[in-house]
Amino acid sequence: MAQETILEMNGIKKSFNQVEVLHGIDFSLYKGEIHALLGENGAGKSTLMNILGGIHQPDEGQIYLNGQPMTMDSPRTSQEQGIRFIHQELNVVTDLTVYENLFLGSELRNKWGLLDVKEMCRQTNDVLGKLGIYVHPKTYVRDLETSYKQMIEIAKALLRDSQIIIMDEPTTALTDNEAERLFEFMESLKESGISIIYISHKLKEIQAVCDRYTVLRDGSFAGNGNIENTNLNDITKLMVGKSVSTDALYHQNSVGETILNVHRLSNESDFQHINFSVSKGEVVGFTGLAGDGRTELFESIFGLRKKNDGEIQVNGKTVKISHPKKALQAGIGFVPKNRKENAIVKDLSVIENMSLSSIGHFEKNGWIKTRDERNKFADYQKELNIKVHNPKINIDSLSGGNQQKVVISKWLEVNSDIIIFDNPTQGIDVGAKNEIYQHIMNLAEQGKAIIVLSSEAPEILRICDRILVMFQGEITGEFRREDATEELLMEYATGAKKGEKQIG
Repeated sequence: MAQETILEMNGIKKSFNQVEVLHGIDFSLYKGEIHALLGENGAGKSTLMNILGGIHQPDEGQIYLNGQPMTMDSPRTSQEQGIRFIHQELNVVTDLTVYENLFLGSELRNKWGLLDVKEMCRQTNDVLGKLGIYVHPKTYVRDLETSYKQMIEIAKALLRDSQIIIMDEPTTALTDNEAERLFEFMESLKESGISIIYISHKLKEIQAVCDRYTVLRDGSFAGNGNIENTNLNDITKLMVGKSVSTDALYHQNSVGETILNVHRLSNESDFQHINFSVSKGEVVGFTGLAGDGRTELFESIFGLRKKNDGEIQVNGKTVKISHPKKALQAGIGFVPKNRKENAIVKDLSVIENMSLSSIGHFEKNGWIKTRDERNKFADYQKELNIKVHNPKINIDSLSGGNQQKVVISKWLEVNSDIIIFDNPTQGIDVGAKNEIYQHIMNLAEQGKAIIVLSSEAPEILRICDRILVMFQGEITGEFRREDATEELLMEYATGAKKGEKQIG
């Protein structure tokens, strides 16, 4: 039986600054399906969905909703038609409570016209409970972990009467258990006739939860089909225009002398008695599950958090790092996770974000040498394949993958001897991932000491010389790359095994 088409987008074109970014896109969505929208960073996915969400208007093309032509001239118009957009960027207001965020702009009132706080709290508990999240509705959002903030974004869409929900990388900040609960709830929404457009770079997620897919490449339609009849390698080839090898990019470097030594580092709540070392030219991976303490550990090493006990040595000398400026002086660079919150300044241009941590390189007598700054960015643009037509535009105009490359260029310009990458490929497509992996390997080849933090064991296994596993704030295992497997790392990450050091 033919399925009912709820949405058609025909011949959608869009240009910014006289540069066409969508070249006549066709997209259709059935009622009660989960449809994957795929493509590399910069392929046009977000622009197409921003048009559906009323944020941008198309230059050409037509949108049909339930067979009727529609003009989405504002986000409110889109919302009135039952379209909800869960953005990858967190849009919560941190100084409001959970329930206030969920009902912002749609507050409930009682018969006397007063805010019905009790009913809003009840509905907040109900919708969060369906997602497996139990937090008091009057908790301030600023006090929540990032994954909870993401769930609040999702819950806001679910509270409204929706016929189409757009989810842009919804699991980026979620734990595995939270993601599984979200997938279960998506299935129940699908069964009730709600349609979901699902944007993700995690192809295993796509395979697990989606019915059909559409691939965009360089602003054009590249292909579509049913998930169950398609090999994931074929989808990857559509996304990048060629086959992408999933083989390890690793190659053996000549490892130099030890540059970083950490002895019995502890703080009160996040990690205890941490000991490890890293040498020049070495790539060391830290992995585990959510809450293992690895991010807190390296934020402390970089001076972003307090340390209570322990010692850090760089090049054999003890260093006291109480502030990121001290870490920079010691030769330590840090590419943080959650680039939207921690790594970019969205109101600054692309080129200003590149030079932000090394502005002294481009300053003379109190003036910025803009030509030198521009020339240096051009070097990094070529080296990292940063896709931007004008580096003076705000960085939040770029796709996530290109933003991440700008963040990396910032730390390349700082030229630290030790570089920490926390989830370096979070929310990035497979092609951009390979480019970043290759650059990490190139940095190690230049003699840099590299530390990679990631929950994704395949990522760690592809590029690291040694792998350390953390569980509940402790290092539970350490392995050479040739001795490590995904299964073994998981055993140590869950605490099933502990204390065995596989390196003599």
